[in-house]
Amino acid sequence: MSVRRVNVLILVLVGIVFLIVVHRNLLNLNDFTRSELADSARDVLPHLEEQHSPVFRSGSEVPVVITAAEERLGATVAAINSAYHNTKANVVFYIVTTNDTVDYLKTWLSQTSLNQIRYKIILFEPQILNGKVSKDPQKVDAVKPLTFARFYVANFLPDVEKAIYLDDDVIVQGDIQELFDTNVRAGHAAAFSDDCDSASSKGIVRGAGNQINYIGFLDFKKEAIKKLGMRANTCSFNPGVFVANLTEWRRQNITSQLETWMKKNVEDDLYSKTLAESITTPPLLIVFYKRHSSIDPMWHVRHLGSVGAGNRYSPHFVKAAKLLHWNGHYKPWGRASFSDVWDKWYVPDPTGKFHPIRRHSEDK
Repeated sequence: MSVRRVNVLILVLVGIVFLIVVHRNLLNLNDFTRSELADSARDVLPHLEEQHSPVFRSGSEVPVVITAAEERLGATVAAINSAYHNTKANVVFYIVTTNDTVDYLKTWLSQTSLNQIRYKIILFEPQILNGKVSKDPQKVDAVKPLTFARFYVANFLPDVEKAIYLDDDVIVQGDIQELFDTNVRAGHAAAFSDDCDSASSKGIVRGAGNQINYIGFLDFKKEAIKKLGMRANTCSFNPGVFVANLTEWRRQNITSQLETWMKKNVEDDLYSKTLAESITTPPLLIVFYKRHSSIDPMWHVRHLGSVGAGNRYSPHFVKAAKLLHWNGHYKPWGRASFSDVWDKWYVPDPTGKFHPIRRHSEDK
């Protein structure tokens, strides 16, 4: 064999060895990446259980994410019931709850008229919030872990491109397919309702819990906020209802951005001192500043849980609204305006533990 052929053979063997090494490294990198992603999601998604509906509905799925806190479970079932019965769309409810509420939730869903819906139960582990919320004893009452579930919608639905998020204190009166079809513009990860929209801001008393601009949620004296260059009088938005482009949410790492600002607030107390119980709103306002689309105002008529809502809205307007939200101190299962609308969709607790509070002198 000539020297030239030997050299060619050696080069071929070296090339093969090189390719084998590169291939193994790529496999190891892929395994490492998947492991890292799994670790980051493990605290949020330890379990997913699906319940199939006996009633078949055709068409593409309309994913709806909603939380289920045990003390407010009646709210969750009323919201789900209203959304399901006002549409013919193929709705799938992703119900985010904690481990100690699962059995109670499943009983309520299986032993009532709600047994016909399709749902998936997602367990939320509160330890995911470690280091991201203040441990100040004076603020601990405002920290309700499930209120942060909306930050992790892309983790909950890893294979879904678009979804709706709903707070539990809502009633859906329109066809939720219409809300799902909201146009989320290119480059935007979500669509929200601006707090300055005419449908919900009329007559609102500005103060704690009723802020309609950024200065009501963030401390603009703090250097970290100043550096962002945001205008303090920018109209805020309400994150109790939104439509998310989850593909864009993942591409922009929205969850990581939100967690970063949560940690910065723990370190430097960036939120407004007049902030009521909306500690989930400030990070969203920062991350989505002038980078979100808009929802039709009639798809998020708000402040029904505030003082004077019964004077602010006429019964005709409330009936025409496509989605009602009792954000504020008063809830429709307690003493609130238009609780009769909520009662229409409430499904009684088969265990008897949850009872709406009804009084003769409601704020109507």
